[in-house]
Amino acid sequence: MKGFRIVCVGKIKEAYFNDGIDYYVKDIRKSMPMEVVECPDEPTPDRASEAQEAEIRRIEGSRILQKIHEDDYVVALCIDGKHYDTTKWISRTKRQMAETRGYYTFVIGGSLGLSEEVVRRANEKLSFSSMTFPHQMMRMILCEQIARIFL
Repeated sequence: MKGFRIVCVGKIKEAYFNDGIDYYVKDIRKSMPMEVVECPDEPTPDRASEAQEAEIRRIEGSRILQKIHEDDYVVALCIDGKHYDTTKWISRTKRQMAETRGYYTFVIGGSLGLSEEVVRRANEKLSFSSMTFPHQMMRMILCEQIARIFL
């Protein structure tokens, strides 16, 4: 495996989220290469129609797919994804790391979620909760969980 990658939509503006993410990324990098790749988000008009929202997801999805390599193992973070407790997730992730030739890539969509194309490209869908979290917070939570792999 080449390392971990998080491909996500949008930038983080809050310093406290950036500080938390930086802390965990530095910790992970002590054991494994790790990178966070941000794709620009599309502005969403107020009261956007379903067609407009679908087009925004398609554009953001196209940007995400450009950052994914053919040999990457891709995990899409989706509310309807599989739930694990931390111990089972770490065990499963370690097994998959041994089989992955490219990057172990996590994908976090924008405020409207992921496009169908990105979900189809994913090797699996993962959910941390049935609740909705801000994408900035989810990025930090994901980094914290990845760091646990190396404890």
